[in-house]
Amino acid sequence: MENRKAIDPALSRRALFRTAAYGAGISVLGSLPFGGELLAHNVEESWPNMAALADKYLSERKVANFYATFGWGQEDHAHHVGGGTLALNSDVEVDENTLYRVYSMTKPVTGMAAMILIDEGVLSLDQPIHEILPAYKDMMVQVEYDGAITEDNLEPAKTHITVRHLLTHTAGIGYGIIQKGPIVEAYNNAGLVAGRVTRLPIPGIARGEAVSSLEAFADGLAKMPLVLQPGTKFSYSMSLDLLGRVIEVASGQPFDQFLKERIFDPCGMSSTYFTVPSADVNRLTDNYGILNGSPFPIDPAGSSIYLDEAPFPAGGAGLVSSPKDYDRFLRMLLGYGKLGETRVMSEPAVRLGVSNLFPKDVDLAGTWMEGQGHGAGGRVVNGTFGWGGAAGTLAAVDYKLGLRAALYTQYMPSDAYPIRDEYMAALEADLMAMRTQKAA
Repeated sequence: MENRKAIDPALSRRALFRTAAYGAGISVLGSLPFGGELLAHNVEESWPNMAALADKYLSERKVANFYATFGWGQEDHAHHVGGGTLALNSDVEVDENTLYRVYSMTKPVTGMAAMILIDEGVLSLDQPIHEILPAYKDMMVQVEYDGAITEDNLEPAKTHITVRHLLTHTAGIGYGIIQKGPIVEAYNNAGLVAGRVTRLPIPGIARGEAVSSLEAFADGLAKMPLVLQPGTKFSYSMSLDLLGRVIEVASGQPFDQFLKERIFDPCGMSSTYFTVPSADVNRLTDNYGILNGSPFPIDPAGSSIYLDEAPFPAGGAGLVSSPKDYDRFLRMLLGYGKLGETRVMSEPAVRLGVSNLFPKDVDLAGTWMEGQGHGAGGRVVNGTFGWGGAAGTLAAVDYKLGLRAALYTQYMPSDAYPIRDEYMAALEADLMAMRTQKAA
């Protein structure tokens, strides 16, 4: 059981990117003037607490890399703090072109892809998805949450799943990394595995072999009961993976091709993949599992599972990307769909996507999202939009400050270390010091 706790990629409340706290941490930026000292790409002298935090984790060899980025408005490159190497046994330093498994930071990308089709009238927010995927018309729902998958514990869905539900994890769909009941085994046996971690056999974690297409994934998931009635409660789920299939059918082109043509290419995201090309393995980080406080490689770059062709493009957790690439996605969002002179999405599409899209009567009590909002695949709080990944990454845009920010590292589970809490504390301390210096 101890092994499972140490390396299970499941996301806990602590493990997820707390945009509310993060937004509060950077809120003082609005009162600070940023001069020439921030024009350099490496800004560690301006962020001593952040630099010290990075040095602590790197010098203690808790992580191989700690690379934080900060970009303002439409400036071309984000500044960075920290560094490290591709692996603990490597001397190749990470930079903005290093490849990271961003896992659930895929979700906002998928969410914005859906917003493009909503803006174009191909989809609508409250459209039942069975109009695109007929198998979802008559879904069954577990009476007891995460209980038995038996006839006496199933009832018909009281409402249809909509696109809005998929965007906000309110469709009632489960997740193999969240559920604890028998449906987890059912998912694995059916190959409904949305996301890859390692080739290694991990004691205590049974994962099935994923189905070989997004169509097969959607068809298989339609045969599973929902864990909650649609539209009633937030429950972190595989809904963004299913949304990939909705996008695929509605657009008439493969989901990964849609992302490439409509988001990656116009944003200049040339290093964002579902499958890492062999030619780029020299830029890929190792991913580590944390066991008893120490890292061990669970997905070394040279033999990474991400070098294999992805079974299907997982819109919830499938992408590998670079700090430079993902910053360009954030920059596009910060520009309300425009990156430099390139219009990628319409302004109304982005504004809607980064707004609170939760169904009107959804119950958030006791969930990760209590007191917060959720947009197209990401958390929405106090003018910020963003999400985190299972291997320690996080990213957000703050519209009030004109800031895009992210953290890149590679270890699982992401709450094995308190990096995110310490990151936010260091950020606040550095900003306070800047403000004090200005007032002196």
